[in-house]
Amino acid sequence: MSQLIDGKLISAQVKEQVAKEVVSLKQQGISVGLAVVLVGDDPASKIYVGNKHRTCEALGIASHQYLLAASTTQQELLELVSQLNQDPAVNGILVQLPLPKHIDETTILNAIDPSKDVDAFHPVNVGKIMIGNFDLLPCTPAGIMDLIDATGVEISGKRCVVVGRSNIVGKPMAMLLLHENGTVTVCHSRTKNLQQICRRADILVAAVGKAKFVTADMVKPGAAVIDVGMNRDEAGKLCGDVDFEAVEPVAGYITPVPGGVGPMTIAMLMQNTLMAAKLQNG
Repeated sequence: MSQLIDGKLISAQVKEQVAKEVVSLKQQGISVGLAVVLVGDDPASKIYVGNKHRTCEALGIASHQYLLAASTTQQELLELVSQLNQDPAVNGILVQLPLPKHIDETTILNAIDPSKDVDAFHPVNVGKIMIGNFDLLPCTPAGIMDLIDATGVEISGKRCVVVGRSNIVGKPMAMLLLHENGTVTVCHSRTKNLQQICRRADILVAAVGKAKFVTADMVKPGAAVIDVGMNRDEAGKLCGDVDFEAVEPVAGYITPVPGGVGPMTIAMLMQNTLMAAKLQNG
């Protein structure tokens, strides 16, 4: 029987610390502000933006919301990003993805001032993560590092397997584990002998976006299993990339879905916004 890694509890601790530091900055005359830009009316994106807005308000962070029509042009969006880059009341800028098809995501993300890039998607921040000299980290991998830390599992010297190679989770996750001296393997759709590779992992991070993809025979007994997935099973029930019921008796530690990685992502966004405010104010 594995030990559950409680993302709700750990994220609450992160947010509590952020709230304290926001108060401390306000006492020095420094306010913290996050601008969130949503283009179009994607239902899932609307929920995410609403959650971010409520969390900002709860932590004393000023929330600047920009809800734009789906017909917004790329030039109009670039002009808004430029305005936000120059606005001293805005410490962090987040453009909610995905964007409508007529807008190039890379162009928009590259236009955000790297010091306000609280998603850490800008090439400058990606490069800093690569060399280990970073201030801002992608929210999901940063949250996962906190979850692993909470277990007490030492990363140094351990075999770490990341299943998934996205720019948002897989690649930065591998770099963060590497910076902590883990021996890291990144697997993907072309990987051969995936089951055997995963089964050797002391720390297994599943980020493939396929419901119940990781099965019990892919998990080393006692391993720490981090499930990044957010899917629906055949019954329409929320589930992760890991077959939780089958894997839970095998793993040493495991994150549930929901209540594992998800709450950490938004907590780390708040932490990034705080960090950006500190850096911008010396």
